[in-house]
Amino acid sequence: MNELEQGKILVTGGAGFIGSGLIWALNRLGLRDILVCDQLGEDDKWLNLAPLDFGDYVESTTLMEFLEADSPILRGIRWVFHLGACSATTERDVGYLMENNYRYTKVLCDWAVSHGARFVYASSAATYGDGSKGMIDDEATIESLRPLNAYGYSKQLFDRHAKRRGLFSSIVGLKYFNVYGPNEWHKGDMRSLVNKAFDQVRETGKIRLFKSYKPAFGDGEQKRDFLYLKDAVDMTIHLAVTKSATGLFNVGSGQARTWIDLANAVFAALSLPAQIEFIEMPAQIRDKYQYFTQASIEKLKATGHNGPMFSLEQAVADYVQNYLVPHRHLEV
Repeated sequence: MNELEQGKILVTGGAGFIGSGLIWALNRLGLRDILVCDQLGEDDKWLNLAPLDFGDYVESTTLMEFLEADSPILRGIRWVFHLGACSATTERDVGYLMENNYRYTKVLCDWAVSHGARFVYASSAATYGDGSKGMIDDEATIESLRPLNAYGYSKQLFDRHAKRRGLFSSIVGLKYFNVYGPNEWHKGDMRSLVNKAFDQVRETGKIRLFKSYKPAFGDGEQKRDFLYLKDAVDMTIHLAVTKSATGLFNVGSGQARTWIDLANAVFAALSLPAQIEFIEMPAQIRDKYQYFTQASIEKLKATGHNGPMFSLEQAVADYVQNYLVPHRHLEV
């Protein structure tokens, strides 16, 4: 029997990008006893949920009330995947980030630990800042990290809280790198370059990339650790069910690739010649821009995971040809 069948599953941020991808993967494992939590509002996130199967839905503000009242509605939850957060790296309302990303995580974690539920939460690679302190998923280095934006700080703050409280002996924090794939249409400016580039190619025949402002990197040669959504959710489930896995884990491909590589993969998936235009980077993000990210995934592999199943080119081809061109959401 699949270990995840032992108890109800709670997924926060379940209508979002990674959250809906996780529910898709759980459905493919035959799992349906899932309580989905999110803030649906007036955008189109609900379209991510429409093809999926789950037991019930609750708004995030209502879930907080249920947690504080220890509501019987939560009875039987044995797995908590906390992926809900404000993920906009440009968010300026720091008070909102602290309440939504930090305090909410504290309350949910305390409830899960006290009720014997496995708690898996989304930290972020944004906690690494400019990478000068390395990008190794070692809890001992948390205090030395300096995120470049308030979003990264709100994530780091809970990581530090978990360390002080000794929670890393039982919970799992996931430092997602640059995840891309189906179900991200609702994210607006926070969509991946693949999603944006697909629209750009249809409209202009070109893909626009930022110029570089550091001599060590050519235009478009800034590097990121790009990870396909299907790999990200596979890693997430693996770490959840591997009870010996505790603490912080990088969730990435383990390989840095350039934005030019990514753009070329989009053109190849569309069987079109590459046409790239380099544009000025907005002044407000130049000082906070990450020029290089690469996840160390040795800790993940030490738990028995083999790393990503998709290469960059394979992933982009799958995303473009099977989801972007037909405008399909993930469905079981």
